Amino acid sequence: MSKEQTKEQLRRSNRIKLLSILALMLAPVVISYSLFFSDYRPGSANYGEILEIQQISGSGVSQVDNTIFRMKDLHGKWALVMVDSGFCDELCLTKIYHLRQVRLVQNREMNRVERLWLIDDNVEVNPELKEKYDGTHFINAKDSELLSYITPAESQRNHIYVIDPMGNLMMRFPENHDPTLVGKDIKHLLHVSQMEH
Repeated sequence: MSKEQTKEQLRRSNRIKLLSILALMLAPVVISYSLFFSDYRPGSANYGEILEIQQISGSGVSQVDNTIFRMKDLHGKWALVMVDSGFCDELCLTKIYHLRQVRLVQNREMNRVERLWLIDDNVEVNPELKEKYDGTHFINAKDSELLSYITPAESQRNHIYVIDPMGNLMMRFPENHDPTLVGKDIKHLLHVSQMEH
């Protein structure tokens, strides 16, 4: 084999290597543009619906000790929130039970989670219920700014909501939610937020 042939083979080999490297470098860009323009959206890994984040402010009155409650009273903790009447029908009883159970399944992390019941008609909750769910914040919130952030108003009672440690309303769980899946979402949020610090 002559020197000319060897040089030509070397050039061809180098050209192929260069084109392969360029193709590898361009592949992610081409794939990402293809997915973007084909409107591909991967499914969400969480069970709860992510809401447009908004900081909640306002105050209410605690039915436990008649003190003023403000969001900052949650001391940088996650909060599971429900909205309902103080009369508390069967759906309400299910929600408050789930709030407690979801917190309990967090095991060592449960102290990072608070439970907040915004009572939208200021009806006094049955004392036995308060005792059974001790540790829950029972807050009179009728006409409070606290409720104005939870929209739409007509479906406030249908969901359990999540407020992050910064006081932002950021997630809600579906009506007739599965408490096991709610617990998994909260566990994931606690894990991720711990990794960030």
